Amino acid sequence: MPKNFKEKDKLYIANTYGRFDLHLVNGKGSLVYDDEGKEYIDLATGIAVNTFGVADEEWKNAVVEQLDRIQHTSNLYYSTPCIRLAELLCTRTGAKKVFFGNSGAEANECAIKVARKWAQDTKGAGDYTIVTLKNSFHGRTVTTLSATGQDVFHHDFNPFTQGFAYATANDLDSVKACFEASPVAAVMIELVQGEGGVMALDQAFVKGLESLCREKNALLIVDEVQTGNGRSGALYAFQRYGITPDIVTTAKGLAGGLPIGATMLFERVETVLGTGSHGSTFGGNPIACAAAVSVIERIDDELLKEVREKSDYIFNSLNGAEGIKSVSGLGLMIGVETERPVDEVLRACMQKGALPIKAKQKLRLLPALNIPMELLKKAVDILKAAAKGE
Repeated sequence: MPKNFKEKDKLYIANTYGRFDLHLVNGKGSLVYDDEGKEYIDLATGIAVNTFGVADEEWKNAVVEQLDRIQHTSNLYYSTPCIRLAELLCTRTGAKKVFFGNSGAEANECAIKVARKWAQDTKGAGDYTIVTLKNSFHGRTVTTLSATGQDVFHHDFNPFTQGFAYATANDLDSVKACFEASPVAAVMIELVQGEGGVMALDQAFVKGLESLCREKNALLIVDEVQTGNGRSGALYAFQRYGITPDIVTTAKGLAGGLPIGATMLFERVETVLGTGSHGSTFGGNPIACAAAVSVIERIDDELLKEVREKSDYIFNSLNGAEGIKSVSGLGLMIGVETERPVDEVLRACMQKGALPIKAKQKLRLLPALNIPMELLKKAVDILKAAAKGE
């Protein structure tokens, strides 16, 4: 890499990211290395993307094997990896159909379109409002930004898509008020609000929300872009909450490092999309789907049990520790509030060889699901030392 790569980055790439002063060049498993050879424990996995860490052999073999066959076909033809992935997702979740895109935002955009078409087909053109929760995050397209329940995102790109109402998380009366204000097509939630500070919704609220949607003949959409694919300690977080959504979206860790998004359609909406009603050139790409098949086939009960055990270790180690104010989240999607400013703690962790990221004013931990316990313990010790200012 030329010495002036930072200048070239600034010159040629749209300046939309506040990058850390760190150039990662390679890695293996849960260890990554910068351009000077320094080793770090990866607690971010590309924002919950590298499900089994870096350069996982089984994942890599699945990708290379498909590369040697065909890299792209378009959806004008059948594709075995696409069909196999859809079958896995449906049989393991109870979904009836899957639409594949390339990102979480696209998966959520599809869910919004399905909800509005379902409501129009079954209830009438006026039933289009979608209720989301304050502090939520659903993507960066104009419509998914509109769905996002944070005012900070509702600038610069006016006019935003209309037809969204925002309720308070864990306040069922607030959701009911939205139903009273206008006809509602669907309620869309993250079971753990990731970008909003890694806050898990209360079980009673979620169950109440499911009942309310059934009572009011509205759809329940669960955004599992970040919580999905084993990260919660279940294959999908809605399974830990004991609910049956109508639509589930996911992306990030699904293909273990390649772009993919999936919108899972359950019984009430399985026939909403017909020929020509939606599409994606790259959606269901054979290489991404082959990678995702490798990921989903390996997320079994034993691995999920390990995820929950590692989660318990982190919570138990950090709750009440010096310099730690609170720990939140679910599974291996954890937020840590520190007494010291989060940016200071983050820099200290990086200096000591661990790479968390942040969500609002919290550290955010998103390690690989199979991170070895000895590395996890070392990383937690680094975090605790950084929180104390050592």
